[in-house]
Amino acid sequence: MRIRTLLGVAVLVVCAGSLALLLGATGVANADPVAAPICGSSEGTTGTALSGTYQNLTISGVAYVANDATVTVTGDLNLLPGSCLDAFSTGTVQVGGSVTVGFGATLALGCAPGANGPPGTPPCVSVPPDTVGGSILALQPRTMYLTAVTVGGSVLSFGGGLGMPHLNFPVKNMDIKGDLTIVGWSGGPGSWIGALRNHVGGNLAFYANNVILPDPDAMEVDGNTIGNNLDCRSNAPLAQYGDAYDPTIGNGPNTVGGAATGECASLTAPPSS
Repeated sequence: MRIRTLLGVAVLVVCAGSLALLLGATGVANADPVAAPICGSSEGTTGTALSGTYQNLTISGVAYVANDATVTVTGDLNLLPGSCLDAFSTGTVQVGGSVTVGFGATLALGCAPGANGPPGTPPCVSVPPDTVGGSILALQPRTMYLTAVTVGGSVLSFGGGLGMPHLNFPVKNMDIKGDLTIVGWSGGPGSWIGALRNHVGGNLAFYANNVILPDPDAMEVDGNTIGNNLDCRSNAPLAQYGDAYDPTIGNGPNTVGGAATGECASLTAPPSS
């Protein structure tokens, strides 16, 4: 169970209705620095600080949401290939439509105490009311960092990771009305992927994900409540509890309304030893 710093570069295009505004790479950094930058250590000075209301929002470079900011997107939020949006803060992001994440892009959305270390560790000292009315769809993303977001549809990720070292793909404390599906993500040495403490109304599926030269517990599935089925197959390493297992903080057995199958068949009861 780990957290890594990610990298990103470039420019932002904001589409508010039919009006498009191009902001340069120097951005609009403000006095509220990003406490745990996901897009790289310089994102607070070279990225663009977002706030306000948009009809649709398209990210083509580096952008972030500061702790005191509110971003409302009445339509869709789109991350173009290679872009990075760091909304891992106590700022509020509410998307009425869906979120798409393109090839090699990074999305960090939501915050909850304990997500970046012990409770009280900045920036996640509280839980912002982040919502996505539709679904989150990622096609070969670099990674996503999803924490305590209410999603009206599904969270679906296919491919990505690109074998980059020291990447994390955490999905934690989410309230997903539809399915959670992560297929074919590939992290390099030192990477980690996992689903912890999520409420999933439909199915939770982990298929064909892999971490190159992994730690033994580089793929963890703990403490999820799933309305239908839990299925994990062809992952390397195998999906497991790992060292994240700790019922005292919610990382206990998974609760499944349907069937638990594949590598996760045993992950609905305490470990045998």
